[in-house]
Amino acid sequence: MKLHIDNEFVGIRLDKVIATLLPDKTRNNILKLIEDGNILVNGKTIKPSQKAQLNDEIEINEPEPKSLDLEAENLNLDIVYEDSDVAVINKPKGMVVHPGAGVNSGTLVNGLLYEMDDLSEINGVIRPGIVHRIDKDTTGLLMIAKNDKASLSLTEQLKRHECNRIYYALVYGEFQENKGRINVPIARSKEDRKKMAVDKDGKEAITNFKVLKRFKGFTLLELKLETGRTHQIRCHMEYIGHPLVGDKIYGRRKVIGDLGQFLHAKKIGFIHPTTNEWMEFDSELPKYFTDFLNTLEELK
Repeated sequence: MKLHIDNEFVGIRLDKVIATLLPDKTRNNILKLIEDGNILVNGKTIKPSQKAQLNDEIEINEPEPKSLDLEAENLNLDIVYEDSDVAVINKPKGMVVHPGAGVNSGTLVNGLLYEMDDLSEINGVIRPGIVHRIDKDTTGLLMIAKNDKASLSLTEQLKRHECNRIYYALVYGEFQENKGRINVPIARSKEDRKKMAVDKDGKEAITNFKVLKRFKGFTLLELKLETGRTHQIRCHMEYIGHPLVGDKIYGRRKVIGDLGQFLHAKKIGFIHPTTNEWMEFDSELPKYFTDFLNTLEELK
């Protein structure tokens, strides 16, 4: 496929130009094509930030899809909702969302392949149906796309901040305020590549919080995301001095138990890709979370 640049796009980043000209491609798809050398401009490889020039010729070479060499596994997924377009899954603690870095089994994707015949592959053969992620040790609700139309719709809603995503988190410390808004950009940490960090040159990241319950030395928060950056909640909570309980990366050196961070994706809301109806789902806190809250309640 070949595209040509006219006056409308001169001076604009090429990755943004291509995203506009190819609305069926996600930004991640385009960045991957550029990274792998499958997008050429005037016969040469490019960087995403390169600016478009008048009469540039963009050549897009779609690679042959790799076979999906993943096993379907019966992981007894908690399917909260399912129709021909979308599904909502309540992910348990300790489950990775999709394969990668040597993890090829036991992931949410393996379970989806067992439970569902149709899943969108628009985000790659190792991420069928996946439009957003939560960390391995974060529990709760995820949207799943069963076809490409649904995937594009849900991805666009996430991009425009139209989805309603509510998390519950237990953090260290006691809040004086009842609610607040954290609006600081984050980027990959320069000191530790496993972490994100507040960075003035990073991407916009906005987290709203509301105090649900106060305990001695701890606070239960409701968190609403306006953006969905990697580790956003964990990074923002560390930044304001209230890291998540159990977080081995962003939390305190002494970790309570071995359960990972106390973070649960409690509610998810979105516009259905076909009916255009608003759909919203809620979930219960997992037992390990409620048990610990009960322990804190007894100490008050």
